[in-house]
Amino acid sequence: MDVYDNAAGGSFMIQIRRAGTAEFAAVREFYCAVIDEMKDAEFKPGWEQDVYPSQDFLRASLDRGELYVGEIGGHLVAAMVVNHEYNESYDGAPWSVDAADEELLVVHALGVRPSFAGQGIAQAMTEYAIRLGREAGMKTIRLDVLKGNIPAERAYRKVGFAYCRTACMFYEDTGWTEFDLFEYIL
Repeated sequence: MDVYDNAAGGSFMIQIRRAGTAEFAAVREFYCAVIDEMKDAEFKPGWEQDVYPSQDFLRASLDRGELYVGEIGGHLVAAMVVNHEYNESYDGAPWSVDAADEELLVVHALGVRPSFAGQGIAQAMTEYAIRLGREAGMKTIRLDVLKGNIPAERAYRKVGFAYCRTACMFYEDTGWTEFDLFEYIL
């Protein structure tokens, strides 16, 4: 269990751990709830229920041990996938560090329940991904954010991610859309 300080000057205890394969239903329910709860929000991740993150993506991520969850008081409040896979638009980006696929981590589908937004949970999850990268001897961590998703960009910058460039990328849920690429050098 880790203790983190939040923006309001308080602190919270969050348990971040690798999710087990038997947790598929709970993880899927979490992402469906996040998507539903954010449908009228000013800033959205651009996700679509069962398109992204898809059931196949979630199942495969669980099977490979790449899906992590954050819990507060036994409630699932955050989730993310951390692996070596990335969109082909990452190729050719002016990254600060040259790294082979096996030398970098990519954060995908980092979501926080909107009722817990603004408490630093996305930052705690990102810091956990950074710790995973350091422990595994990675050179860098990369991710992409739907252009204009200011809260997500702010959370990543707060823990030290640097903007790399804007790229037009294709994802099932968004089609061809602009995403901002970020990296954290380990």
